[in-house]
Amino acid sequence: MEMQQVRYFVCLAQTLNFTRAAEQCNVSQPALTRAIQQLEHELGGPLFHRERNNTHLSELGRMMLPYLDSVHASTLAAKDAAKSARKIENVTLTLGAMCTIGPQLIADLIVRFQAEHPDVEVNVIDGEARAMIEKLEKGDLHLSIVGVPDELPDTLHQVPVFTERFVIVIPRYHPWAEKNAIRVAELNGEPYVGRTNCEVFQMVTQDFARRGVTTKKVFSSPRDEWVQKMIKAGLGFGFFPEYCVTDPDLIVRPLIEPEYSRTIYLATVRGRPHSPAIGAFVREARRHSWPSFEPLSSQV
Repeated sequence: MEMQQVRYFVCLAQTLNFTRAAEQCNVSQPALTRAIQQLEHELGGPLFHRERNNTHLSELGRMMLPYLDSVHASTLAAKDAAKSARKIENVTLTLGAMCTIGPQLIADLIVRFQAEHPDVEVNVIDGEARAMIEKLEKGDLHLSIVGVPDELPDTLHQVPVFTERFVIVIPRYHPWAEKNAIRVAELNGEPYVGRTNCEVFQMVTQDFARRGVTTKKVFSSPRDEWVQKMIKAGLGFGFFPEYCVTDPDLIVRPLIEPEYSRTIYLATVRGRPHSPAIGAFVREARRHSWPSFEPLSSQV
């Protein structure tokens, strides 16, 4: 069964006139007649009865009409959807966002993008970095905003969007609140409230150990808001990317000697054909006003 046969059948069922149906389908009447005959042969019986000037659906034709009409309507809908996608209209963009990125950074970008492209719906899925990369490669995401301590896979095209340092987070009454920055050596033996989704935890812990610095983990959670509440309650200090701290009552201090930082990328799958909506989002991300990064002095 060919799509043009379905289209001819639906048009003929509406007009019940071979001449008018051929005109509406922009084909000759013999071509339309042949297509209907081929469809009848495939379906095993006549679809129309022609009695002089009275053309009407057969019993088989009436039975087939709702099915073939649905096929025809679905085909038209698919064409409209494809047309909208080419025009960046009525499409959904699925964006992966690493859960350790400050939500306000992503929100600002999405608001700016949707102001320029109101017909594109943006669906955000968040999670830990490796899961975002896997979903992107599998095709579950169109793009992802992600960063890991080592190199991203070569399968991904990577646009660096911003770099941020890691900071120490403490309650307001903590003695370190009087300092301008915290040296790594000062963390030795201190109680630590951990973020289980911290991508650099293993790398930083190993570097601490080489420097003779050991902290005492007293609590950990995959939810940054819980970690911040525990820090605020005085359970211990926290180690955060600087733009991830959302509680205004917490004190944020740079970590120095050494500093640690990470670069965040907007990633797509290299070589995969992308819709105009994806291209528009990448262009908007390139123009977006991301935080700037300046290395700190080691002076306290």
